[in-house]
Amino acid sequence: LPYRNHIVLQETPQHVSRFIALADVGNTSKKKYLYAFSIVPMSLMEPAELVKQPQDTTENPYRKSQKEAQKSKAFLCAEEESACQFFFDLRKHQGKKRPSDGKEGGNSQPKQAKKPPQPSGPCWFCLASPEVEKHLVVSIGTHCYLALAKGGLLPDHVLILPIGHYQSVVDLSSEVVEEVTKYKSALKEFFRSKGKRYVLFERNYKSQHLQLQVIPVPLDRCTAEDIKESFIAQAQKQKIELLEIPEHSDITQVARSGTPYFYVELDTGEKLFHRIRGPFPLHFGRAVLASEEVLAIPHRADWRRCEAERAEEAAQARAFRRDFQPFDFALR
Repeated sequence: LPYRNHIVLQETPQHVSRFIALADVGNTSKKKYLYAFSIVPMSLMEPAELVKQPQDTTENPYRKSQKEAQKSKAFLCAEEESACQFFFDLRKHQGKKRPSDGKEGGNSQPKQAKKPPQPSGPCWFCLASPEVEKHLVVSIGTHCYLALAKGGLLPDHVLILPIGHYQSVVDLSSEVVEEVTKYKSALKEFFRSKGKRYVLFERNYKSQHLQLQVIPVPLDRCTAEDIKESFIAQAQKQKIELLEIPEHSDITQVARSGTPYFYVELDTGEKLFHRIRGPFPLHFGRAVLASEEVLAIPHRADWRRCEAERAEEAAQARAFRRDFQPFDFALR
């Protein structure tokens, strides 16, 4: 029987586990020692489908008492952090998922599009919200939109945001992920045409709506390797463990929904990840890129010191919209 990995109504729902006991190979009692099954990688499943609890699900038989759990918490956290580096889908780079015919444990029924959750209060980034500063919006797709960052590091510092209310990348439905990828490609091509490379980061910590920060860095200013080393060096100084995600893996394979994290993606495809377990500097990403080693504008690390007048923001948005138009797939 499957068992659940969370306490109902007290913890974020997690996927179930199944324990299958097999006998030794070639045992004299001729007990079963082989078990064939097909498993769909977590990265290819919708979050709602992943955490679905079958009717016969039982409580976790291995759950420790509260006292025991607290005693071993530090050890388990360290163990989990190390383990996450190796929990990747090694088949992902081999191509698209083969459609299931229902004969290998797959589901032949098409998945229903998942509706985004509703915000619990006013949200500055839900496009339909009256709080959105629409004069900063520069492109609107079907599921996502682009907007200049308020108090941006640079005039062309832009955000990729879901139109619906999603907290992080790992919460996105497949159709939203697809459009995020399109915007990434379009921005990469756009900035490259202007002699710049892009750096993307996400801070899923003390934020309620996903914001993918995209900052251009002049090609003649520094290399992608320089930027990567700057992130790692600053992380080490602040005792932040920044791990590199393997090339053919992505953030959804190392972070679960509800997990606080910091994530960096370079235009070379290299990715860095930190699982946030305690206090985390809110301006870490900006501070690294604003440092002397990268953009050399350390005084702009805090966005509140970079706010411009509304008229200036609107003018910057119009200029970006005009320049980005040839690369904007949403206009085609």
